[in-house]
Amino acid sequence: MGRILRIVLVAVLALIVWTAGVVAAALEGWGRRPLAPAGDARAFATAAIAQADAARPGNLALVLLDDGRVLDTHFTSTGEPVDGDTLFQVASLSKWVTAWGVMRLVEAGKLDLDAPVSTYLTRWSLPASDFDNGKVTVRRLLSHTAGLTDGLGYGGFPPGRPVQTIEQSLTRAADASPGHDGIVRVGAEPGSRFEYSGGGYTLLQLVIEEVSGRPFDAYMKQDVFRPLGMTRSTFDIDTAPPGNVAASYDAHGRPATLYRFTGLAAASLYTSAADMTRFLQAHLPGPNGEPPGWGVLKPETLEAMRRPEARQMGADIWGLGTMLYAPNNAGGFIIGHDGNNEPEINTAARIDPNTGDGIVVLETGAPLLATRLGGEWIFWRTGNVDFTTLLMEAGDLLKRLAAGWTVIVLAGAVAAWRWRRPRAKAVAP
Repeated sequence: MGRILRIVLVAVLALIVWTAGVVAAALEGWGRRPLAPAGDARAFATAAIAQADAARPGNLALVLLDDGRVLDTHFTSTGEPVDGDTLFQVASLSKWVTAWGVMRLVEAGKLDLDAPVSTYLTRWSLPASDFDNGKVTVRRLLSHTAGLTDGLGYGGFPPGRPVQTIEQSLTRAADASPGHDGIVRVGAEPGSRFEYSGGGYTLLQLVIEEVSGRPFDAYMKQDVFRPLGMTRSTFDIDTAPPGNVAASYDAHGRPATLYRFTGLAAASLYTSAADMTRFLQAHLPGPNGEPPGWGVLKPETLEAMRRPEARQMGADIWGLGTMLYAPNNAGGFIIGHDGNNEPEINTAARIDPNTGDGIVVLETGAPLLATRLGGEWIFWRTGNVDFTTLLMEAGDLLKRLAAGWTVIVLAGAVAAWRWRRPRAKAVAP
């Protein structure tokens, strides 16, 4: 029995070592090769463009920033040509831009980050729950830690179909993504954990309207877009300025519907590569000596937005409306936001505020191409694997773990069986 116990202990130790090794390799990027040599921005641009073209998206706009300046651009489409001024629907990347609108009201003293959000609501209120709704604050809504369990995800409404009011959508979103009932409610202790909530940003959209006294899109255009020079951007495609709007494509290259949204703040931003580039550059000193924020937000507000507010699996992943992708090796983070929605819309905008290096990828028709390119850029820039890449590769990670576990368990079982198998007795001559 002693030897069997030793076999079991060795197998358990092997399982632990295998699991730790595989997880560490994923987290640290062991065995992962960057697209280009470190520091060679031109080589990365060439490699990224080649990878983008190989994926054959329906359309794509790519911009690379080096020290705050545009290093390279690339545009491609299977239909009407796209360029730097073409409007793309950018899905959840909308949330990062919305957060600027929220923080502008905070700076003006019209919003308190830590006051109950109910303080600012007259048109709708959170339904009663088993938790304290008074702990739902603007800060927690921005960082997805307010305890909202809607999990939205908005699919949008096709042209010609009536769009819900904000109040109707918060009560039960008719365009909820599959697997969700569309009800915005407090289903967990506010402040206890990170849980992604599109409904939280629709609630922030209502807060902006209540506090500013203006429609959300009008407020964002006047107070954020125009001061930053984002002249093409809009949350309402029906009010977009004249010009090209990128067609939507599915994964098979077929034209797809561009949907309308009630949840403008969460999912409906239309912006161009040129405007999104200006938005990234606004996190840096301006061309005429303007401080970061370019007069829309103060530098200290931008710093507050990229301080950690939410963690997952032990890692800092979210600030105030800002994704914290990975450490930038200078005491901060690569920041930004991604967007992903049906049919195959994927966008990524990421910047290192310490260096001014950044990337913008807007595309449709190639599942997760933008997020993958954003992850490649971060690994090339820092040697760190960003958390969205880890999430995308979680399935492969589990397969590697399971394969190793299977081999170890089978080897242990064979060893134990061979030891316990009755031995043939020697026959006397």
